Amino acid sequence: MGKREPSRTGLCLALLLALLLAISAYGCTSKTDEPTVSEPASNDLFAKEPDKLGSWGQINQHIKRGAGWQQIVMDSPFQLGEFKLMNDPDNYAEDYGEVGYGTYPRIDGSTVAVPMAVEFIRQHLKFSDEDANEFVFFRTTHNAYVNLITKATDDSAGVGIQRDGEEYMNFMDHKHPVDLLIATEPSADELALAKRHSVELVKKPVCYDAFVFITHKDNPVESLTVDQVRDIYSGKITNWKKVGGKNMAITAYQREKNSGSQTAMINLVMQGTPMLPAERLTAVVDMDELIETVAEYKNDSASIGYSYKYYVDALYKNENIKILKINDISPDVKNLRTGSYPFTTCYYGVIRADDKARTGGLFLDWMLSEEGQRCIKQAGYIPYAEH
Repeated sequence: MGKREPSRTGLCLALLLALLLAISAYGCTSKTDEPTVSEPASNDLFAKEPDKLGSWGQINQHIKRGAGWQQIVMDSPFQLGEFKLMNDPDNYAEDYGEVGYGTYPRIDGSTVAVPMAVEFIRQHLKFSDEDANEFVFFRTTHNAYVNLITKATDDSAGVGIQRDGEEYMNFMDHKHPVDLLIATEPSADELALAKRHSVELVKKPVCYDAFVFITHKDNPVESLTVDQVRDIYSGKITNWKKVGGKNMAITAYQREKNSGSQTAMINLVMQGTPMLPAERLTAVVDMDELIETVAEYKNDSASIGYSYKYYVDALYKNENIKILKINDISPDVKNLRTGSYPFTTCYYGVIRADDKARTGGLFLDWMLSEEGQRCIKQAGYIPYAEH
C-alpha cells in the first residue's frame, strides 16, 4: 500500500488545535518589557536532571590548602576500604581482592560547603589536594537533600592513588546511600518530601556565613536597609534613585526554586513578604551564572543579586562585583558572631534521625567537636563554636 495522505478534516483539526494552544500560551505571557525567565514548568522535585559537573560547575577557583596548613586529625576512626588493582586482566576476577568498605561517610551537600568536605578528606584520609578534590562530588543543595531523603546511591565515589609504586583504589560501596549533608537549610518542598518519605531530618549548625547582596562595582550605592531589600524584591522600589543611587531602573535577579540561596532569600530575608513573580524578576539557575550576570549585565551598574559571602570570596570570584552592607553593617566575622549583621546564617550538618548512632551521626558529632571545628576554621569558614 502507498503512503496514506492525511484527510482535509484531520488537517483542519490539527491547525485549529495549534491555534488554540498558541492563543493560550500568548494569554499567559507577560506583557511587560522586563526580561522574563520563568521557573521550570514542573513542580516535580525529581524533574530536573542533576548537573553532571555538580557543584564543580559553579566554582572557578582552585581549592587547595593554604599557607600554614596543619594536620589536625592524627588518628581518625573514619577510613575508606581498599583493594589492590591488579595489572593482569586475565587474573582480574581471581586477584581483584576487596578489603572492606570502610567507615568514612558518604557526604553530599551545597556548593558553598565543597572546600569543607575537601579539608575533611585531607585530614581523615591524608589525600593530596588533587585526590581530595577528585573524591568530593556534591550534587548541589536540592539534589543533595533529595539524595539524603530518598537514600539515593551513586557510583561516582572513589579515587585511584599511588602508594609505593602500586595502584590502589579507595572506595565506597556504590549501593551505600548518602549519610550526611553539609548544606544550607532545607526548603519547604524538601521538608515536605521528607515528610512524604517518613524521614525526620536532624540539622545542626556547624559554621556561620553571611547571606549577601551584590551589585556592580560601579554602582554608587554602598548599603541598603532590610526594608529596602524587601521593597526591591517585592516591587515597591524599582529605581536606584530611591535608595541613593543613579536614576536607573533596578534589574533584580533571583535564583531558581529550591536552590539554597533562594530558600534563604524566602526564609531569612523576605520573611513572609511576597516576592515579585518570576515574570517580573529574572531567574538564573546557578550561582555562578548569577554573579556573572550581575557583573556583566549590559556593562552597567543597574543589577542586584544575592549569594553567600563564602561563595563570593572563595569559590567564584569576579572583580566587577561588590558586596553591599545591610543597615550600614558589613558582613565581617565579628558582626556574624554577634548576629548584628541582619542576614547572618549558618551551614548545617544534616542527617536522617535514624542515623544518629551510625556513620552520619558519628561524623556530625565529630564536626562539632573541638577538632572538627578547627578543621572547619582551617578550611576558611567561621566555626560555629570557639572551643
